[in-house]
Amino acid sequence: MDDPVDLTPLHAMLEQRDLDGYLIDADGSNSDQRYVSGFTAPDPYQTLVTQDGVHLLVSGLEFGRAQSDSAADSVSRLSAYDYHDRRAEHGRYEGMIRTLAAFLADHNVDTIAVPQAFPTGTADGLREQGVTVTAETEGIVQKIRATKTPWEVNQIRATQRANEAAMAAAETLIASADVEDGVLVHDGTPLTSERVTEEIEITLLRHGCGLDETIVACGADAADPHNRGSGELAAGECIVIDIFPQDKETGYAGDMTRTFARGDPGEEARRRYDVTKEAYEAGLEAVEAGVTGAAVHDAVCDVIEDAGYETLRSDPDTDTGFIHSTGHGVGLDVHEEPRVSPSGGELEPGHVISIEPGIYDPAVGGVRIEDLIVVTEDGYENLTDYRVGLDPTTE
Repeated sequence: MDDPVDLTPLHAMLEQRDLDGYLIDADGSNSDQRYVSGFTAPDPYQTLVTQDGVHLLVSGLEFGRAQSDSAADSVSRLSAYDYHDRRAEHGRYEGMIRTLAAFLADHNVDTIAVPQAFPTGTADGLREQGVTVTAETEGIVQKIRATKTPWEVNQIRATQRANEAAMAAAETLIASADVEDGVLVHDGTPLTSERVTEEIEITLLRHGCGLDETIVACGADAADPHNRGSGELAAGECIVIDIFPQDKETGYAGDMTRTFARGDPGEEARRRYDVTKEAYEAGLEAVEAGVTGAAVHDAVCDVIEDAGYETLRSDPDTDTGFIHSTGHGVGLDVHEEPRVSPSGGELEPGHVISIEPGIYDPAVGGVRIEDLIVVTEDGYENLTDYRVGLDPTTE
């Protein structure tokens, strides 16, 4: 990461609770681990944050790369603490615990805070070695991650460019398809959700990104917000396409949803699209530093409810209408802090959030529109550069 990570809130928490350090024990797929260490590896490694810096404990296999690639102030290998001798004497689990305890002692750490998801076995083992282990339940690293540096915003923007290319590939397939017996046909074969998904994922790979859970959902499938979709795509039905890739090198995500209909989906579906678009615009307009995510969500609900559709705000038990929150933070995880929801707190400059209202009903289908934006001092910057329109085009 080019911009240094500001761990001041974490240091303050340690000082306030009179703790020596903060320990993460996870592999590089854990976003807190990746963020704090500036490093990623397929096997678990340990990151220790103390008042004097960030310190890594890694295997010999990862030692050289951790030294050159990580953001840590020091990197130690397991063998520096006689891991192999300890393992031979005490077994794999106990040997690792004793090695980790020696690493902590080397950094004068007797008391640590750990994340909620910290391995129970590691915590219990360290306690048996005399280390005081306290679970930190506020998600402090997640809160730090919520405010992006300019470098992070640029990485998300780059992923969103790849996302736009993938959406364009999907839209082109739909727009250029023939219609035969009410089904979209491409090169003489019915155009399926799976075929469009394939085109999306190939395009993302060509742009250095990956995604395994693309949503291309048509008709009643689109009325379930997390239904990935399957089978033939029909003319005259709404097709929801939700793409949320991650850059394979940086790990930063993008997120965008568009809804298309090849042919006329009917007056009611078009009305729902227009209301969703109005709600999406109201959500964007409500965003600025100091406003809560709850207030933005309310602005979206106001539009949808005024148009006569249910929301979870108007009816917590409804299974049609607007049945999810307005948005969420996006960064190393595609769903992270902050929340644009009934419980969403104050938005701050540097928060990257989605705005994604939708209206759903199996009898009509689903509609969703989503952009990714960054909160600024006086409003927001839209990181998404892709037209909003129900009728697909090849342009």
